[in-house]
Amino acid sequence: MKKINITELALRDGHQCHIATRLRTEDMLPICPQLDKQNFWSIEAWGGATFDACVRFLKEDPWERLIKLRKALPNSQIQMLLRGQNLLGYRHYSDDVVDLFVKKSADNGVDVFRIFDAMNDIRNIELSIKSVKKYKKHAEGTISYTTSPVHDIDYFVALAKKIEELGSDTLAIKDMASLLTPKVTKNLVEALVKNISIPIHVHSHATSGLASLNLIAAIEGGASMIDTCNSSFSEGASHPTTESIIVALEGMGYETGIDLSGLSEITQYLKEVRKKYWQFESEFTGLDPRVLINQVPGGMISNLSSQLKEQSALHRMDEVLEEIPKVRKDLGFPPLVTPTSQIVGTQAALNVMTGERYKSITTEVKNYFLGQYGKAPGEIDKDIEKKAIGNQKPITNRPADNLKPEVSNLKVKSEGFAKNDEDILTYAMFPDIATTFLQERNAGTLTPEELLDKDQALKSSDHYAPSEFNITLHGETYHIKLTGSGNAGETERPFYVSVDGISEEVLVETLDEVLIASNAQSSTGEKSTTNGKKESSKRPKPSHGGCVTTAMPGTIVDIKVNIGDKVTAGDSLVIIEAMKMENEIQSPGEGTIMAIHIAKGDSVSPNETLLEIKH
Repeated sequence: MKKINITELALRDGHQCHIATRLRTEDMLPICPQLDKQNFWSIEAWGGATFDACVRFLKEDPWERLIKLRKALPNSQIQMLLRGQNLLGYRHYSDDVVDLFVKKSADNGVDVFRIFDAMNDIRNIELSIKSVKKYKKHAEGTISYTTSPVHDIDYFVALAKKIEELGSDTLAIKDMASLLTPKVTKNLVEALVKNISIPIHVHSHATSGLASLNLIAAIEGGASMIDTCNSSFSEGASHPTTESIIVALEGMGYETGIDLSGLSEITQYLKEVRKKYWQFESEFTGLDPRVLINQVPGGMISNLSSQLKEQSALHRMDEVLEEIPKVRKDLGFPPLVTPTSQIVGTQAALNVMTGERYKSITTEVKNYFLGQYGKAPGEIDKDIEKKAIGNQKPITNRPADNLKPEVSNLKVKSEGFAKNDEDILTYAMFPDIATTFLQERNAGTLTPEELLDKDQALKSSDHYAPSEFNITLHGETYHIKLTGSGNAGETERPFYVSVDGISEEVLVETLDEVLIASNAQSSTGEKSTTNGKKESSKRPKPSHGGCVTTAMPGTIVDIKVNIGDKVTAGDSLVIIEAMKMENEIQSPGEGTIMAIHIAKGDSVSPNETLLEIKH
């Protein structure tokens, strides 16, 4: 009886796909003893987007999470997802940073490193694989599966041979966007089995509805390892259900070594825990065959939804999904997996929200065209490349070859708040966010984002305001639907309104407020103000051609100019972070900086003037 090894994904990719990576360590640990008994080949519990989410939202030290998980899972192999030279950030890191990161991950509890590169550029995973082997851990080199005019079975077989030559212990097929079909899966696995000798491990998201069939086809083709997810976080944008796959395999004469009855406690616990995170559930994480066209991966869809919601633009998701494959083609068909999924997705969102393709181009897209992420699989659009980087010449060598050792410099920069190598690495991944995080951690003032009580949230609104209604004006009836709104509490707040099916954005400036009575009492009509007035935005509204604004709400990362500086068209003025990506705001023309209305760390909106230029 052939043994099929199973990796359980609930503690990482499962909750990343369904609740935007928000599952807290405190909710993982109680069920770890039961998970530890189940004979999984490995438990994926770290890496991927969890590192970012820990620091950005949960205010947890990701290294402490790993240490606690290692203690709670003494008999299990802990697996992480590592982005090769990108590690867990959104840029390439120097070789000494990569090696140190692998070492500290191994020291603190990681047994299996699934290593991939978003571009399938073998040069970008070579060092990671060598480092994992150096520290006596399991290296799993990975194919990022995608479809395009340049991606076929011969392409992937050639890539797999190179991965095996690097010393990889196993080979993973990472079908992050749920693009595999049963026939292609079997053909691909059979071709790999004929050409390489290491075990094949298949990871296929369920978004298209084909993943369970794909896993069976992979096993029939010769794969001996698969990824599944406990039913509490399975299916849809996530993965096939662990319990169901075990029953199917055992019915086919395969052995898994996992007792189905032992999973029920895990399932019930995690189903109950998931209810705490209701506010992060997305309507875009279910079955969606459109993924076969837009290729948005399961881990990306919930985060993209969450980010658009923060931008008060969730109602434009369909437009963004239509734009994503267009941007991907422009960039030479990169597989959509972190960081390229974030790069392509954010640029697509910018294209939609600004109303003009590539009116605003992110720093990451510019770096992509410069070759700083590696070689594009296909031909890129030369006109867009020109628009993004002008006459700059892209590099053709391994991107990390152009990076000087960084560890020593990172130690100096983080000296005031980093206590150990792990802190330095956290700072390396996300310098601005990590600086604040580590300072607050040291001061004991970390405050995670609030988990809202669903019942309380519902009870807090005793009066109901209409969100969809008909109005009649001058004998004409109009169907009105409120589809979204900007941040509550802002004096001038955008509302997104559908009028007879046509979406419109309106800005509502608060001049006065009326206190709505609660508990079914009638309103007194009493006006509520703060010190008699609502404070208006301190930044002026755009009033002339020299006013510089942002296309998307975000946070100021850096200001490149000072008052009195001379600038020309295209000069870098401001760096803003929006949707986890940095966006460079450039000068619209020649002139002199006459006013700066922002500071580093400020939150800004599109209807505000950031800088003023006198032409």
